[in-house]
Amino acid sequence: MDTRRSSWMAVSIVTAGILTAPQAAAAPEGPDVSSWQHPDKMLIDWFAVRHAGYEFAMVKATEGLNYVNPHFVSDSLIMRAAGVARGTYHYAHPELPPEAQAALYATAVLGQNGALDLPPVLDLETTGGLPPAALIDWTQRYLTTVQSLTGRMPIVYTYPNFWKTAMANTDQFTRYPLWIADYRGNPEPEVPGGWPTWTFWQTTDSGTIPGIPARVDLNVYSGAQGDFARFANM
Repeated sequence: MDTRRSSWMAVSIVTAGILTAPQAAAAPEGPDVSSWQHPDKMLIDWFAVRHAGYEFAMVKATEGLNYVNPHFVSDSLIMRAAGVARGTYHYAHPELPPEAQAALYATAVLGQNGALDLPPVLDLETTGGLPPAALIDWTQRYLTTVQSLTGRMPIVYTYPNFWKTAMANTDQFTRYPLWIADYRGNPEPEVPGGWPTWTFWQTTDSGTIPGIPARVDLNVYSGAQGDFARFANM
């Protein structure tokens, strides 16, 4: 065989292999939304969100003891019809009893165990005036109650400086998946509290997504909890 032809064929085969090699799957991404993403009570076009490649969204469900997001039900129904996995969160008011807040949340989300459901989320970013030891106790009581009511290990949402100060950087909660907010543009977010890794990372609070008529937080899933489809009951 002609050596020049042989070399050309070898290069062609290698080049073809490079060009046709499968690409690594992108990490699942999604927004988190509340009533702020419904200006003038506009609906979110969840089909457009899914068509743009977003696989999940976190939806505010409840806050404190008496607030239920007025768009929660419509968002939940339409996003599921569009094939978008649903995460839901409770915005904590630590000055109020944790068990009652957990019960409100679990009732609003109907157990958080259906198809396309991510685990429940506690959004912890205010102290309610509690010092670290009391806030740590409040947080543990809330998470324990939600887990008993939903049957799923809840996710903790927070941001590094809050955890390091308000929660005294405790490592008591490392068994719970972490959703961390860190907008500083680093290759990885800062992970406080002894967590070995993050599960969701909120990378910005000013993103834009087709179908959502306002600026929105954007998030990415790390794979820390394994296959995303299984984690989200897909």
